[in-house]
Amino acid sequence: WVPNPYGGRENLDAIHFLRRFNEEVYRRFPDVQTYAEESTAWPGVSRPTYAGGLGFGFKWDMGWMHDTLEYFRLDPIYRKYHHGKLTFRGLYAWSENFVLPLSHDEVVHGKGSLLGKMPGDPWQKLANLRLLLGYMYAVPGKKLLFMGGEFAQEREWNHNGELDWWLLSRPEHRGIQLWVRDLNKLYREEPALHELD
Repeated sequence: WVPNPYGGRENLDAIHFLRRFNEEVYRRFPDVQTYAEESTAWPGVSRPTYAGGLGFGFKWDMGWMHDTLEYFRLDPIYRKYHHGKLTFRGLYAWSENFVLPLSHDEVVHGKGSLLGKMPGDPWQKLANLRLLLGYMYAVPGKKLLFMGGEFAQEREWNHNGELDWWLLSRPEHRGIQLWVRDLNKLYREEPALHELD
């Protein structure tokens, strides 16, 4: 490790590059958004560069994703002891422009699918997944749902294969897809769910 000219650990060239990158993207393509997947608690990732930020439009809320999935993995009888996993976000929710990810990171390398993370028998797993998705749409922040999550993919994601689209022939999986459709419709039509995002 070599400190920067000011004695710090920050990579000043990388910071300069990210700021310039975001400035150029937004200058040339004002209708696009840039997103940062960042888990170091770097301040100002989604703040404008003129305000000292990195200039990304949004930042993945990795803390929300991990805390929420930990909470939903629990059998519902034990969740009452862990509500802090859901409420902790209130301490930082407006410090960045957050997107709430249920991302590829959580459904690869032996971590299983979203459905597989839910407790209980198959019926309870589906009910808990519906609850998780409904909760996600009710929480402030843009939404990011990785492919397969919208119809309760049973296997974890494999980049060498394709999604199990045949699951949509099962009413329970089609029901999850319709639930996500309805959540998207509600999100678009109800200003309170998206207006300040």
